[in-house]
Amino acid sequence: MKKVKLIECPRDAMQGIKSHFISTESKAQYINALLRVGFDTIDFGSFVSPKAIPQMRDTVEVLSKLDLSKTESKLLAIVANIRGAEEASKFEEITYLGYPFSISENFQMRNTSKTIAESIEILNEILNIATKTNKEVVAYLSMGFGNPYGDPWNVEIVSNWTDKLSKMGVKILSLSDTVGSSTPKIIDYLFSNLIPAYPTIEFGAHLHTTPTSWFEKVDAAYKAGCNRFDGAIMGYGGCPMAKDDLTGNMPTEKLVSYFNQQKATTNINAMSFESAYNEALKIFL
Repeated sequence: MKKVKLIECPRDAMQGIKSHFISTESKAQYINALLRVGFDTIDFGSFVSPKAIPQMRDTVEVLSKLDLSKTESKLLAIVANIRGAEEASKFEEITYLGYPFSISENFQMRNTSKTIAESIEILNEILNIATKTNKEVVAYLSMGFGNPYGDPWNVEIVSNWTDKLSKMGVKILSLSDTVGSSTPKIIDYLFSNLIPAYPTIEFGAHLHTTPTSWFEKVDAAYKAGCNRFDGAIMGYGGCPMAKDDLTGNMPTEKLVSYFNQQKATTNINAMSFESAYNEALKIFL
């Protein structure tokens, strides 16, 4: 049976909630429930400016309350600069440093207040920090499937950046459908061409979707050879800059259902997933 890695992203789901601050206890309780499900990785928090993402200002406190004694899931934290990477790398519990790298100059400035040239330098230093501290870097290629900001975009640009990141030492590259603009045709083309061309890279799909388009996107990526998928229970979160209010993260329950039908191995425990789903209802509804 084909093995698929599912990455659950409560950080992505929670960070956009601005109406209230989710208590540290509630976050920890939810993430602890997720840790019992069998996900490959939990994208649990971020080491970024609290002014930029106030909802994630308690990431260190949340981390201290997580029970990692009975889980095989690994923890990923998002970092946006060198200082964040240095801070995150101090914690033995964290395996992955996630860095959002956009091939859109406009979006890179909006997201990290850095140019692409500056961002590449930061990524290079983060890779050095990761090597020294025994961490791994997950690079997110934002705007990987299209660009709504008028910047040049085509599959050759994506391929060229993949080549550059590969030569820098990136081993895990998640193509990110930042504003939900991907189509099955583009998804299929990119993964079916990039995966065989870069055998040392583990490619992932961070897809944003509407409630009606999730299947065609997942199906295209999986059949093109992608075996790493990001999701969030009930599809909460996603990019606040998406044009469509219905565009959100890929719903994890849809991913689980799809891969069960495909008879792929995900290591998801159904009862534990139901418990985590119920915890999500307390957080998001």
